[in-house]
Amino acid sequence: MKINFIQTIIAITISILISYGLYCFHVRENKLLLSIGSFVFLATTLWVTIGISFEQPRTTTNIRVVSGIFFAIALLSNLIFTFINFSVPSYCIINGILWLVFILIVYSLNKAKQ
Repeated sequence: MKINFIQTIIAITISILISYGLYCFHVRENKLLLSIGSFVFLATTLWVTIGISFEQPRTTTNIRVVSGIFFAIALLSNLIFTFINFSVPSYCIINGILWLVFILIVYSLNKAKQ
């Protein structure tokens, strides 16, 4: 696994800006939870999408596709949570399960070494 630092910084910065935008648009009480949760999920997926590469080109491509899909899912999920009134447990459970499924798939693809 090779980490590309410039692309990692760009991925983190984009995630910060998206999280700040979600923070600004959410008018209810869970603004901080939404911004921190969205940052963690978006930064992880975007970092894996553009910030790292693996030994096998096929593994890198598969992981980037999965990461891009989960980035879109994370963005959509957090956009939905931005415009509705949600409870802390529902946010943590939904985004936590999505994030853990993402980590599991990436781990499985990396372990397969194809």
